[in-house]
Amino acid sequence: MPVLRRPTTGSGRGPLADRFGRVATDLRLSLTDKCNLRCTYCMPAEGLDWMPSAQLLADDEVVRLVRVGVERLGITTVRLTGGEPLLRRNLEGLVTELAALSPRPVLALTTNGIGLAARAEGLAAAGLDRINISLDTLQAETFVQLSRRRRLADVLAGVRAAREAGLDPVKINTVLLRGVNDHEAVPLLEWAMAEGVQLRFIEQMPLDAQHAWQRRTMITAAEIWARLDAHHRLVEDPADALARGSAPAELFRVAGTSHTVGIIAAVTKPFCGSCDRVRLTADGQVRTCLFSQSETDLRGVMRAGASDGDLADIWITALRGKQAGHGIDDPSFLQPDRPMSAIGG
Repeated sequence: MPVLRRPTTGSGRGPLADRFGRVATDLRLSLTDKCNLRCTYCMPAEGLDWMPSAQLLADDEVVRLVRVGVERLGITTVRLTGGEPLLRRNLEGLVTELAALSPRPVLALTTNGIGLAARAEGLAAAGLDRINISLDTLQAETFVQLSRRRRLADVLAGVRAAREAGLDPVKINTVLLRGVNDHEAVPLLEWAMAEGVQLRFIEQMPLDAQHAWQRRTMITAAEIWARLDAHHRLVEDPADALARGSAPAELFRVAGTSHTVGIIAAVTKPFCGSCDRVRLTADGQVRTCLFSQSETDLRGVMRAGASDGDLADIWITALRGKQAGHGIDDPSFLQPDRPMSAIGG
């Protein structure tokens, strides 16, 4: 089980800085561990035991913790994740409340797109700025094989609705699995260019509930680049490289066009040295990294009467313990107990 660190006291104000000089300004906030897909690289076919409702942060608790992060700790971007965040009741209301914070954070959403077609316009009106939609295939039967659900048409409709609602940019997150959908790299890029969305390929990471990930079967960033470049010459603009900062994706422009494609080499070329992220699970636990073996409890102390300053101090202390890197290549690496759906994407 994760180690729960206890509160400290102090000023309750300051940057979320770690021992290595990194400052966290990007909060990844999980709203639920539930999901309406059963993707093979995430969870078993029968699903998982979902968290009891009483353990989840209530809406007012979510808003309070984000307010502490924004007002006291320098959080500038909040990405709402899950599980599947569209399954969270009153999502539009939450977005409205978060957009009203001062200073106003940039609000983003990562979703599988199911149900988005009917809600994209409302989410944009509520204050959502950006959206990432997970899509691993354009083939209906491959979608069923990967997700164990026949919902490809719903996801594609969600992509179109997000674009029409003015959510810009619409980014597509794609994981390639060897022997399953890796042959679709080029068709996915060509589809993204035609749709006017930004494609991001992500190396598969060891975050599955089954702990079945094997590095030797992973499609690497180098393989993805080679497959794409064989059909569409990829160019890395110096300006894009300089502007990358803490962004996880290496951006490449498709030669002769204005279209770009991103490749996120989280395993083979980790970007831990420039990481500016901190994570808050749906049950109110601070995680300094996707692969953390420890968590820091904010929900419990908040419900016990902690002040905003106390909560900020606990958060600051937690970030000081952030490790230099995720350590996937270290022989002692252990996959976290929580799967991706429970941590938050």
